[in-house]
Amino acid sequence: MKFLNIRRGGAFFAALLLTLLPSQAAMTFPNINIGLQTANTPQDFTNGLQILIWLTILTLAPSILIMTTSFIRLVVVLSLTRQALGAGTLPPNQVITSLALILTFFIMAPTFNEINQNALQPYMQNQITQQVALDRGIVPVRNFMFKQTHEKELALFVRMAKIEKPKNKDDVPTYVLLPAFILSELKTAFTIGFVVYLPFLVIDIVVSSVLVSMGMMFLPPTMIALPFKLIMFVMVDGWYLVVKSLVESFVR
Repeated sequence: MKFLNIRRGGAFFAALLLTLLPSQAAMTFPNINIGLQTANTPQDFTNGLQILIWLTILTLAPSILIMTTSFIRLVVVLSLTRQALGAGTLPPNQVITSLALILTFFIMAPTFNEINQNALQPYMQNQITQQVALDRGIVPVRNFMFKQTHEKELALFVRMAKIEKPKNKDDVPTYVLLPAFILSELKTAFTIGFVVYLPFLVIDIVVSSVLVSMGMMFLPPTMIALPFKLIMFVMVDGWYLVVKSLVESFVR
């Protein structure tokens, strides 16, 4: 029974990803049989095509899930912070990505819990149909994206999609909301990264000016500035401030 619930839950989340596409047709789950045989009927060809589509969706599922969460802003700002420090590859990419993922789960926990309570659990207990579960499951994700999406970016994709001006949030298709959300997240991330960069830029300018005034023009300024950056970053508890600011930026 536990294995059956896990398999049904995985199928539900995979189907939930399909709601990001501009399709209005009801979703169906094809039976998957491993083997090679001639498609003698149109139904056989349709089933094979459905399997190919599902395998493609499962391959892209991690990327789609990441693009609908707070991961974009987190990983960009953390990467810019590392670059501003000038510490090369420290922290490593694995640490930056892992920290961004952990913070993503922390920030998205209320959204995931809402999906679990309103859509997944009722569906697994046969209280609601598949289509109702999908309709309920996409609502918390859309609400999260709407809170972080700027009106300018949303208007841009509404205009490029050549659809009527939405009267409310329900009128905005998910395939229009998603790129607007990603663009808004990139804009916000680079804005935060610029603010993080400023103190380190001041240190670089001061160190460069001092070296030039002392006639030490052939000494790399970055090598001298790095210890001062690290000292300042540690003294102000930099990682604490960066993570705190990132998490609080999602609270609206």
